[in-house]
Amino acid sequence: MATELHFDCGTLVAPTLPDDGALRGLFQRDARTGVFRTAARHYRDVVLRLRELGVPYEDRARRFEPLEVALTSPVEPFPHQKAALDAWSRAGGRGLVELPTGAGKTLLAVLAIAQVKRPTLVVVPTLDLMTQWQGVLSRHLGQPVGMLGGGVSDRRALTVTTYDSAAMQTEFHGNHFGLLVCDECHHLPAPSYRFIAEGSLAPYRLGLTATLERTDGGERVCEELLGPLVHRTDIRELQGRYLAPYEVRRIEVPLTPSEQTRHDEARARYLAFIRGRGIRFDVPEGWARFLAESQRTDEGRAAHRAYREQRRIALTSSAKLDVLWRVLLEHREDRAIVFTDDNETVYTLARRLFLPALTHHTPVPERKALLASFASGELPVLLTSRVLNEGVDVPEARVGIVLSGSGSVREHVQRLGRILRQRPGKRALLYEVCSAQTAESSISERRRQHRAYQEGEGEAC
Repeated sequence: MATELHFDCGTLVAPTLPDDGALRGLFQRDARTGVFRTAARHYRDVVLRLRELGVPYEDRARRFEPLEVALTSPVEPFPHQKAALDAWSRAGGRGLVELPTGAGKTLLAVLAIAQVKRPTLVVVPTLDLMTQWQGVLSRHLGQPVGMLGGGVSDRRALTVTTYDSAAMQTEFHGNHFGLLVCDECHHLPAPSYRFIAEGSLAPYRLGLTATLERTDGGERVCEELLGPLVHRTDIRELQGRYLAPYEVRRIEVPLTPSEQTRHDEARARYLAFIRGRGIRFDVPEGWARFLAESQRTDEGRAAHRAYREQRRIALTSSAKLDVLWRVLLEHREDRAIVFTDDNETVYTLARRLFLPALTHHTPVPERKALLASFASGELPVLLTSRVLNEGVDVPEARVGIVLSGSGSVREHVQRLGRILRQRPGKRALLYEVCSAQTAESSISERRRQHRAYQEGEGEAC
């Protein structure tokens, strides 16, 4: 009898299997139903093994066929894009590509879709990116592109969705796509998102990111689910020709005597608590333990308030506001993005400086209007927290000002990437402003552990 393959809620099911160790090693016997079951992602390996054995099989799992799709007009990829596509092809159409922001990852995906000619699901982190990808795909491939997310449920042969929506719907459509593209694929290792790739049959897989490495080693999960890292291009290799040349300037500012006193008192209270409880932040569960411990007693709640107070003082010191104003005046002819670590700081700056704020709370129509006004030059400055870290195309920005952020190398590289889109005569400039004699100085050092910040750096002020 022919082996039958079925798709069931993100798994691959076979009622019977040939007596082959390699094949049976991929499956487990389902004690409830008696069938053999494995994650849908093993579909390709199972089919190839069945073909290798010469065993007849009936594929009732797959719900896709080759797709007649081609570029609407010829595209000549840049050398780094061609090298990435070639490496991905040699790896059998599976793997990860790390390219700097602005280096054309979206176009690389377009070329991959045109090459493999399979129905494709593109997964992105935000609704803004979903709309952006839809426009690029439809323009280059000349086909209607569906969307799943943001209140839209329109699945087509080419579809763009968000990680949140894909995680909820993979069990229903995981057998409808032959190519899975994960943009900003460093999100995929999150426990709630892994099922997107685990539950998909897609034999072809492409992961795109500007910064693959994760502090928790999650890049190994990306490699397991999407394929190995097949190509990497560094920012420094592209600046000046494919990305705008740039300079990084770090400005360290002092707290006022009053701010320093209040900061030190709050920090001492917070540190006394975590040391007394033996809480360490150099282990993955350290922060979660602090949050749990700080809610159990009055002392803990006071320590949490002290943590927030010392952090607020360091992030919003009066000297930072003065520096920001001076930098904006110096670059009043340029378009600038001001990055902060949290929404509270964004709104505080917006009220003080009468500048527009863009956060994840900003409604989509307003967000589009702000970005359009920024692109036209009507708005020369945008204040934001983290919503512009990833993917949003803002080629007009020349100046970036990081007033605060996390210790993440990825976040810092992404923020640099926001101002590197190439434009004739453009030279980008990134300012990093941090408070001296606070924890922010060490945070700044941690997030700067990347070649993009260690070469050609401007002098600190």
